[in-house]
Amino acid sequence: MLTLLAPAKLNLFLRITGRREDGYHSLQTVFQLLNYGDELNFRLRPDATLTLQVQSPSNSDHQRPADLNGDDNLVLKAARALLADCDRKLGADITLIKRLPVGGGLGGGSSDAATTLLALNRLWNLEYDLERLAELGLQLGADVPVFIRGRSAWAEGIGEVLTPVELPRRWFVVIAPNCVVSTATVFADPQLTRNSSAITIRAFREHGAGNDCQEIVEKHFPEVKIARHWLNRFAPARMTGTGSCVFAAFESEVEAQTTLAQKPERWRGFIARGVNISPAHQPGMGPEQN
Repeated sequence: MLTLLAPAKLNLFLRITGRREDGYHSLQTVFQLLNYGDELNFRLRPDATLTLQVQSPSNSDHQRPADLNGDDNLVLKAARALLADCDRKLGADITLIKRLPVGGGLGGGSSDAATTLLALNRLWNLEYDLERLAELGLQLGADVPVFIRGRSAWAEGIGEVLTPVELPRRWFVVIAPNCVVSTATVFADPQLTRNSSAITIRAFREHGAGNDCQEIVEKHFPEVKIARHWLNRFAPARMTGTGSCVFAAFESEVEAQTTLAQKPERWRGFIARGVNISPAHQPGMGPEQN
């Protein structure tokens, strides 16, 4: 059996710089990988059957395993895409332990898909390189390639043009408000800023940048704004991706734990450390959820 962590990501900033003819949005962002995420277990089968069982350590209403067991789960989509590409009769039993909130902006589904491609490539001895796996992953979602390549990265295009970056290994508190945000709904909002000027990596490192989606999400989901304002009492806080999760960075684990311990009970939350290499490339489990 092979067990891998499917790590979460944070968007340290997000700028929408245009809209393409195909409807996708051009963007700039920095993907910060974390040492916390979903867990995936893979076991070879002697036949050509794929099975998926989803479990959850959480009591969250929006993260029940029954909601994630269907054919639309990106784990099964990734496994089937790999099978179709290699044109072989292979099987696996897959168990997904779902820790990350759905619709939270943490890349959970994309990370699960990427980790599935990485794991089955190894278990099935396909010997695909990362470039080929990333091309398959892009068909499943724009965020999948960063998890395939397994490096924190500066991203452009629709998020698939990646430049690895070395980021400080800070501790993060991540708060998940009780709401699920649809990425498609956010990008369809007519009030979304779509013409932000592009910036450079140097400018980001020196001055930082914001999230163009934050104002739109907080308009539709006031709880996101409430959570961000609460976290902002302890350190500068912002939303990741298209939400709903918000985060803040801390220099020490003690600071992060102290902050998390004070969160309102109605929200979920966890601490994690930023990493530059994905735990799926260096298997290991992350911190516990609170």
